[in-house]
Amino acid sequence: MKANKKALKELLRERRALIDPESHGFEKPQGRGRRAQGLSQAQVDGLTNRAQNTYNRLETGALTSPTVDYLADVAKLFGLNEQEWSSLCQYAGIGNPPGPLYQSSGLEVPGVWQEALDGFSHMAYVTDASWNLLAHNAPFADLFDGGRIPRNTMRWMLLDPDARNTLLEWKTVWAPLVLPQLRAAVAIRTDDETLQRIVKDVLADPDLAPIWNAGGAHIHPDGDERPILHAVHGPGHVTMCAAQPLGSPGARLIVLLYHPGTKKAHARVPMLRARDTF
Repeated sequence: MKANKKALKELLRERRALIDPESHGFEKPQGRGRRAQGLSQAQVDGLTNRAQNTYNRLETGALTSPTVDYLADVAKLFGLNEQEWSSLCQYAGIGNPPGPLYQSSGLEVPGVWQEALDGFSHMAYVTDASWNLLAHNAPFADLFDGGRIPRNTMRWMLLDPDARNTLLEWKTVWAPLVLPQLRAAVAIRTDDETLQRIVKDVLADPDLAPIWNAGGAHIHPDGDERPILHAVHGPGHVTMCAAQPLGSPGARLIVLLYHPGTKKAHARVPMLRARDTF
């Protein structure tokens, strides 16, 4: 991916100017000379433990192959959020960041998401990066017998006995496609205790351990259609529409389109593409 030096410089200069040097123990400049706001480039080098002029080369685009670790140090020093972190990596020519900037990212979403979910007629819910349920709508609650909504959807799908009845063809259709999602998340969020506990229980389960050990590469549910037993409407299929709240990497919005019957409803629905607008 080609770097965007102009955008990189503008982002870094703007955010560097917002950092008060005194908040990092530097003395306030004295004298009449005009001085740019924020940290100096040399101060950034000191605070990130890099050689002199390293930051200058980054900001001017002369540092052609900055490491992810260095970009993360600068991003944290400047207080970038996850969307800005993504932009920084793209402007620097790295592409999408390999993981979130902060380990705590993806564990919360704006409260307005609940109002958004209530506006869906289909089943819909939002989970955090650990698959803890953050919000859901009433149609989603109807999926479960007695409205017993799981606290963690990954744990429920894999380890709850009720799920193995609700998720039809669980062992051949659901588990082999869900486990790779868990594996991918653990690879990114290595210190996530919730995910690690789920993996531990998966490895202790006689049905899941062989599937886990066999591997598998399917990690994205967007557009998948799978059989399900709805607590109210009976057997059918759900088509999954998956998206991610932009400011919460790892969190996910899932919309489930339910269709009764044993036949798939969306097996041949074409992809949506914009028309030419020349």
